[in-house]
Amino acid sequence: MWTFQNWKERALLPGIKTIQDVVDWGYCVGCGACFSACDKGVVSLHPIDPIGIRPRFHGPCSGCRDCLEFCPGYRIDARSSDLGMKNGGNAELLVGPSHEVWEGFASDEETRFRGSSGGVLTALSLYCLEKEGMGFVLHTGMDPAHPWRNTTVVSRTSEELLERAGSRYAPSSPCEALRKIEESESPCVFIGKPCDAAAVMMLRKIRPSLDRKLGLVLTFFCAGPPCAGATASLVEKLGQDTGKVREIRYRGGGWPGFFTVRDATGAVTKEITYPESWGYLAKRHRSFRCHLCPDGMGELADISSGDAWHLYRNDGNPGESVVLARTPRGLDVVRRAIDAGYLTLRPSSPERVVSGQGLGRRRAEVHGRLTGLRLFGVPTPEFPGFPIKKAWTHTVPALRKARVILGTAKRVLLRGLWHKNPVFPFGGFAVGPEAPDGQ
Repeated sequence: MWTFQNWKERALLPGIKTIQDVVDWGYCVGCGACFSACDKGVVSLHPIDPIGIRPRFHGPCSGCRDCLEFCPGYRIDARSSDLGMKNGGNAELLVGPSHEVWEGFASDEETRFRGSSGGVLTALSLYCLEKEGMGFVLHTGMDPAHPWRNTTVVSRTSEELLERAGSRYAPSSPCEALRKIEESESPCVFIGKPCDAAAVMMLRKIRPSLDRKLGLVLTFFCAGPPCAGATASLVEKLGQDTGKVREIRYRGGGWPGFFTVRDATGAVTKEITYPESWGYLAKRHRSFRCHLCPDGMGELADISSGDAWHLYRNDGNPGESVVLARTPRGLDVVRRAIDAGYLTLRPSSPERVVSGQGLGRRRAEVHGRLTGLRLFGVPTPEFPGFPIKKAWTHTVPALRKARVILGTAKRVLLRGLWHKNPVFPFGGFAVGPEAPDGQ
């Protein structure tokens, strides 16, 4: 039970001091960077279906501070970006800086159809393999042994990329395999969630071998992946036996596509619409840390992309994406991919991105949620370089400000978020029609 004495004790805490603290306070995003970076072999990763992928630290590692240097659960630092805000408008506050913004899709019809929203990241990956001489793509695919979970995969061909195209609305830890990139003979492509991309960008600063072999870092817009248990629960709710399921696809095969379950013979046993599946998966099944993230649109990657929902008309369109070049490297690759015929894009703007994405609202409200936590002396993640206070001040109405802070305080009390290892691992924020997009 929370008391004033609890608040006083929390307020006197020095905050997060070790990587174990990140896990204990519920801020771990399960990216796998700590596992990849550990040279002592004392970190292991474990899928926990009701929560996510979490590390376990053996021996003295739990008290180590080294991993905090690149842990996105603890800090995401946007100050490393080479860009500043161009005009300071509200839309740019919510989207983040970029060199150029486009709308469009993969030029290849099959790639566009198989991808979740135009197939842009798949097309960019294929372009890098075929034209830029990159060795492979490190990304996420379905775990064949447990189709409601994800696994980290390496794709070297168009067939492998197409087979693994489409969103995977479950926890993933692609950073766990970064040593494959370090050991590669040629530069490689990395695709992950925005928090994964942030971990990569921070880790490359202290690992020169990784920095040299990162050919391109791609990310997709993300509202926070539901836990794997949510997918298993949905499959069972649809009357299917998870033990007999061979494949689960969340999207793809059109825009936005269908949640599809296949049995051991490959036959479709159940299919429901994307709004039905996402509506179930997102409800109370995303981690609390994801509701505190200001980087749902992938500001630290070379290129970020997601659904151009403002163009959606339910008229058979096979998919449209928005594409943001966040770095000079990303800008050059997109331009060359357009010239080579892999992408069909037209100019867009931050204002159009905001009109099609609910993620801007979450970024605007992060400052208020952090404030609500700090009222109880709860240590919070750090986001230097993100204009979250300015976005809060300039884009959130006064009444909404009060509701966000008070709603956060309510959840702190009801869900035990004021102490380590809360009973309820999920935040339960109602954040609107945002969804983690993928390609």
